[in-house]
Formats: sequence, C-alpha cells, structure tokens
Amino acid sequence: MKKILRTVTMFLIPLCSFALHAEEEIYLITVSNDLGKPKIDAPVVVRIAELGCDFNVKSAVITVGGVEIPSQIDDLNGDGRADEIAFVMDMPAGSAKSVRLELSSVKKQKEYQSRVFAQMLISDKNGKHVPISSLTIPGTSNVYNQLHHHGPAFESELTAYRIYFDQKQTVDIYGKFRRGFEIEESQFYPTDEQLARGFGDDVLLVGGSCGLGTLKGWDGTKATHIEPVETLTETILAYGPVRTIVDVVSNGWQYQGRVLKMTVRYIMYAGHRDCEVQVYFDRPLRNEIFSTGVINITGSVSYSDNDGLIACWGTHWPVGDTVKYAKETVGLATSLPREIVLSEKPDRLNYLYQIGAEGKMGFKYHITFTSMKEAFGYKTSKEWFEHVVEWKEHLLNPVKIKY
Repeated sequence: MKKILRTVTMFLIPLCSFALHAEEEIYLITVSNDLGKPKIDAPVVVRIAELGCDFNVKSAVITVGGVEIPSQIDDLNGDGRADEIAFVMDMPAGSAKSVRLELSSVKKQKEYQSRVFAQMLISDKNGKHVPISSLTIPGTSNVYNQLHHHGPAFESELTAYRIYFDQKQTVDIYGKFRRGFEIEESQFYPTDEQLARGFGDDVLLVGGSCGLGTLKGWDGTKATHIEPVETLTETILAYGPVRTIVDVVSNGWQYQGRVLKMTVRYIMYAGHRDCEVQVYFDRPLRNEIFSTGVINITGSVSYSDNDGLIACWGTHWPVGDTVKYAKETVGLATSLPREIVLSEKPDRLNYLYQIGAEGKMGFKYHITFTSMKEAFGYKTSKEWFEHVVEWKEHLLNPVKIKY
C-alpha cells in the first residue's frame, strides 16, 4: 500500500456557524487475479483498519485507470465507525490493477445506481406492509406470518433469496426469467398480472429441509433446527449499491451442552447469483458438530466432490398449490472449505456435510442456485454440475489485495 496524500480542510456549516475539519487521505492498492481465468464482478473488500486510516471514513471515491467505480462503506459491528469499503471489478486472467482510494471524514452527497436490493416487511393491524430494518423477538414468540415474505429478502440482477424468521432459518429462493430487479414490486409473491409480464417466483418447496445451504445442527442422524434460543434477531445491515448484508443472530442457543450466541451473515454482491455465508460465535467452538448442504428434491440427481462441494438438480412443485403453479426445475449447490468438513452423511431430507471448527470463532462458506426458467442460466444437470465445479475454483482463488 502507498499513501500518497493527506489533507485537512476546515469549512463552515452556515446554519450552525461552526467549523468542521474534513480529513482526507488517498491510498493506492493493488488488486490481482492469479487465476488463469477472467473474473467478472469480482468482490473486493478493503478493511479500513488495514489501511491505517485514523479517522472515521464517511465517504470514498474509488477509481481504476482514472474511471470511478461504485463502492459502499459498511459499519459491520454497529459502533458508528466504518469497517469496510466494498466494490466489484472485472479482472482479466492473470491480471493486476492499481486502485486509487480517496477517503474522507465528511459525508459527500454521492449516489450510485444500486445493483442489489434488500427488503424486510412487517404487517400492521390493517394488513399494510411496513418496511423495517431489524427485528428481535423472544425465542418463545412466533412472527413468521406477521412478516410479509417471512423474513428479509435480497437480490441481485440474477437471483433472489429470503431467510425465514423462525427456528428453521431456512434459505429459500426466487427464480427469474430475465435479469433485473423484482422483489420491491413483487415482494416475493408476484400477482397474476406480474406473472403475465414475465416475473419470476418462488421456485423451491423447502419444507423442513435445509433448503439451500441453511446452517443446521446435527443430532447424529439428521439435521436439526436452531432451537431453543433466548432471542432471535434478523437485520438488514446493508442495502447496496454494491452488496446486501443480512444478519441472523441466535442468542442463547442451547446446543450440545453449551449456550451459544451465533450470527449467520449473508452477503450478496452485484452481478452474482451466489451468496457468501459467514458464521460467527461469541466464543471459540469446542467439538460442536453442525450440518449444511442442499435439499434432496424428490427425484433429484446429485453431485459431490467429497471435499466440501455438494449440488443437486431436480424438479418439483414450488408450493402446495399444484393446480395454479407448474413444477420448477432448479440447480442448487453449497461449497464448504475442506478444513471444516468432518463427514458427509445425508439424512431423509437433505444431501449433507457435517462440519466443525474446534478452537475457532467461526467459518464461512458459499451457496448458489439456478432456475431452469432463466434465459441466462443453465438447462441441464450436466451444465449445472460443470458450472459449480468452476464456481468452487473461483471461490478458492479470490482476488488478492496488496496494501
């Protein structure tokens, strides 16, 4: 990293007649793609602490080759100070690019067109859907049906997800015919008129399964839900324009002889169909065993590399109404780092890996899916399984940042 400029500017706020100091710093970093394949919309996450910036960053201008690219600043722990700057960029195979970061302690009025969207709605007593950003309930309460699409929903141009607000915490999916944004208008439940205009819809009946990569407990024979807990909180932490971040916090989870506080964070980037899942605990893990994978869709075919990647391709009704709705064909996949994989044992509902991270405070993995209705997606199980193998290769070889 090279810090090339630091300035301090004093200016007046006319209505209040007091002076503010605007601190600014400019850094140069290098982003490289060592993989012998190009990366499109590669996520780049700059940790402000690693830059050595000593003021609270309120705005950033990111340029590559003199061209500004959209970015966002996120406070991840709610302490009022920015933690990360995120952006996406295209990286040719084996390439390196110099990136200029102009940071300021003053919020500048700059908006980028968002390439992601997030939404959580609760119904009032009149049935009106009211936007909320966070909700906490006792573990004995049930607000599943008071939340319009049962929890937070988020999307990129390609795919959309929702997280159930209950003990299942299931990851459910919404498939699209065409690229674009639909959740703000359809709210995950398109009308007949919207369907006639080519809107997508829910494409998977998850039931009591792990759906797509939902983290579950493990009782030795089957995946278990996240219960009992003292409180459950779900929060939309970031709305875009580059990425959405959704946190699910299970506080006081009584599990395998311990009481855990677990945060499952879902991050979706612009231009991506996949989602990064980060799992954090309030203390180092011992020998707890968890599980995740993908639902075993009735009649599905599956693929495993026996090293953390599990996928399936199947066709089934997405909802209980088999008259109005047709069967949907989807491809699902979960990719886990090999160091957390303990075993691979399916249960009645799921293709599963058992995982653990003894001595660690957490771990991360990734989930992805396709709907065969996509004009831009995959049409056969062979195409899908080939894609997820390449997807895992990209996950194992992210871009590198040199500060």
